[in-house]
Amino acid sequence: MQAFLTTLIMVTIMLLYAVPGFLLVKTKAVKPESISAFSKVLMFVCQPALTLYSFDKADFSRELGLNLLIFFGIITAAQLLFLGAFLLIFRKKMQDIRYRVATVATTLSNCSFLGVPLLEAIFPESQNAAVYSMMYFLSMSLIGWTLASAVIAGDKKYIRVKKVLINPATISIAVALPFFLTGFKFSAENGAFFAQFGNMINILGKMTTPLCMLVLGMRFATVPVKKLFTGWLQYLSVAVNQIVFPLCILGVLLLLRVDYELTWCMYIMCACPVAAVVQNYAEILGEGQEPAAFTVLLGTLTSVCTLPLLALLLPAS
Repeated sequence: MQAFLTTLIMVTIMLLYAVPGFLLVKTKAVKPESISAFSKVLMFVCQPALTLYSFDKADFSRELGLNLLIFFGIITAAQLLFLGAFLLIFRKKMQDIRYRVATVATTLSNCSFLGVPLLEAIFPESQNAAVYSMMYFLSMSLIGWTLASAVIAGDKKYIRVKKVLINPATISIAVALPFFLTGFKFSAENGAFFAQFGNMINILGKMTTPLCMLVLGMRFATVPVKKLFTGWLQYLSVAVNQIVFPLCILGVLLLLRVDYELTWCMYIMCACPVAAVVQNYAEILGEGQEPAAFTVLLGTLTSVCTLPLLALLLPAS
């Protein structure tokens, strides 16, 4: 029950962050065409800082390193399996941008922007929860900048080695790994500069959740409310993403009897709402912004119910 209440409070607070964004657009203080610029700040500045922050919190060990690799392998296989399944299901309707967005939205989870603060609230004593989130985000980003982008844009040119190697997630993790593996911390122990640099990445990293929700609030102000709640396709995407996918993952993890912390961190991240990056990719690619916004907004709003209810399955601490 404690996990239920913690999750309910956290998700409610996160939704409140969207209110200023909504008001900024409704009062015309921010123009709708400027929303993509906020998305780029989120993707290219705040997210890399969150990656550095998350790796800086954890202490490397062989056991943790092995668990991170296991985590990455399982979540990558699961995402590819679900994406492949819906590519097959919707194969005759891929000319319609709504089905292309729905295919991606069934799988990608808001594991980072909402996942990190949520994990830190549910598992306050865990130093590794945030770094597990970064493994999830790396996996999702590799798929997002390649296969998911190709599906949304309807263009295979995005499936390239360059996109795998050069994207904000891989670059930021490549920067963070040497510090993580050597145990170097951005703290006063290593000098005033690194202490202040640590404060900087901490602040920028923790901006991801408010900025993510601000962008969602801005986009919410531009869409017809009736369409948000009447499209069956976004309900399907949300139901698969936020109920079917996490429950399937939990079943597999319990069956495989993998590490306790790994299991429940992955489960909570899979239960997070449809990834805001689905909308961000659509904004950046210039394709499917409206259906992406509908699905992400509906997923985020309904997560007030789905996330706390799924959190009831967490074992009592």
